[in-house]
Amino acid sequence: MCGIAGIVSHQEVNQELYDALTVLQHRGQDAAGIVTCEGGRLHLRKENGLTRDVFTNSQMLKLRGTMGIAHVRYPTAGCSSSAEAQPFYVNSPFGLTLAHNGNLTNAKELKHALFVEDQRHLNTDSDSEVLLNVFAHELQQLGKLRLTAEDVFQAVSAVHKRCRGAYAVVIMIAGFGILGFRDPHGIRPIVFGERKAELGTDFMIASESVALDVLDFDVIRDIAPGEAVFIEKKGKLHIKQCAEIVDHCPCIFEYVYFARPDSIIDDISVYKARLRMGEKLAAKVLREWPDHDIDVIIPIPDTSRTAALQMAHKLGVKLSEGFIKNRYIGRTFIMPGQQMRKKSVRQKLNAIGLEFEGKNVLLVDDSVVRGTTSEQIIQMARDAGAKKVYFASAAPPVRYPNVYGIDMPAAHELIAHDRTEDEVCQAIGADKLIYQDLADLIEAVQKGNRTIKHFDTSCFDHHYITGDVDDAYLEQIEAARNDKAQESRSSASFMIEIQNSN
Repeated sequence: MCGIAGIVSHQEVNQELYDALTVLQHRGQDAAGIVTCEGGRLHLRKENGLTRDVFTNSQMLKLRGTMGIAHVRYPTAGCSSSAEAQPFYVNSPFGLTLAHNGNLTNAKELKHALFVEDQRHLNTDSDSEVLLNVFAHELQQLGKLRLTAEDVFQAVSAVHKRCRGAYAVVIMIAGFGILGFRDPHGIRPIVFGERKAELGTDFMIASESVALDVLDFDVIRDIAPGEAVFIEKKGKLHIKQCAEIVDHCPCIFEYVYFARPDSIIDDISVYKARLRMGEKLAAKVLREWPDHDIDVIIPIPDTSRTAALQMAHKLGVKLSEGFIKNRYIGRTFIMPGQQMRKKSVRQKLNAIGLEFEGKNVLLVDDSVVRGTTSEQIIQMARDAGAKKVYFASAAPPVRYPNVYGIDMPAAHELIAHDRTEDEVCQAIGADKLIYQDLADLIEAVQKGNRTIKHFDTSCFDHHYITGDVDDAYLEQIEAARNDKAQESRSSASFMIEIQNSN
């Protein structure tokens, strides 16, 4: 999962791109990057770390230009190499830079074709670099010295024919403009908007609407599945549908966990969707456990707070803030290695004993993935004096890997994989476990936009919408994503850094 942004303006864009990344920081904390265009010259800064740490004042001053793109990374295969920080750049044709959110499911085949047929060199293991080179090759095949918007759209159409998987993309063509496009299933989110200024209209593309809100851009709409938006450097907007077949199927986990609650994705308020998740969970409790003895509902900060609020309201149970979060610790399942993950949970949460002592507590979280966090938090509640600890998940059991840009681990590392709900309850140490039903989750999200007929729910039901994910592919990504592989890569990266510093 990553965050992307692009701005075409009549003033310098470096500060606004930086601000956009800080707003989108929740989508990736591994690396950050900005590239701007001044005339025909590109200025790039990218590195591992949070946005605030990657960019200094002196570096920001070098990022001159009135258009640019930006990226925050959350690695989908656990790689922490700074070489894979985005935006990526290729010099031919014209000078192209790319920022990508998602994952290509046919990256391996594309890499082979790029080398053998297109004669292009790849310098990283990132599928984003693959996507950039596919677009570059298709644009170069047109043989144009001076581009038109139609030429750009033709290249996007060719990308749709070659690439499979999830991709929300911004590409800057040096001296010409910025392009944004979305895969034909619209799995990952991307939105665009405008801002009226004295010198003309500025345009912005970003992963979430909240980034536009903060910078005073008015949202025009989401980029449709298969659609492309191109903004010339002087501010002229072009839009075209570039895919022959589209089937809108956005990732439902955006609404459960990843997106900010103040964002609107595909005309669905994330906040309202999470409220409805809480309502559905409360209805399930009343249906299956009408004589419950819950004394207090406590959300696990931060994304579960909205669902817990509505759940408490519907059940008529007190809601309390029982955990205080350290804002300076990263998300736990982004971190490679189980040992680091376990240490992080205790560092980032601390229980308020008075809210737990002698009470039957229902903890509410957005989901249960590995179960490591849930198990430790339940134990923290017991240590704080809770009499009984119940646990509710706003999402159904996560039983399968996500292959569309979310770093959900290998299947055997998912606590619900090949386990019943009672077995998961026992494994995390809860007195009772309440999962959201998949049908209720879909209804909670879909109610915001009935035109969306289905969602990507593959991590719950094993249905992969692109139709090209089989057991062999899942075994391949498992080898890349499991904790052992991530720890090996982290150790190798650490040794390389030491060698480079000597």
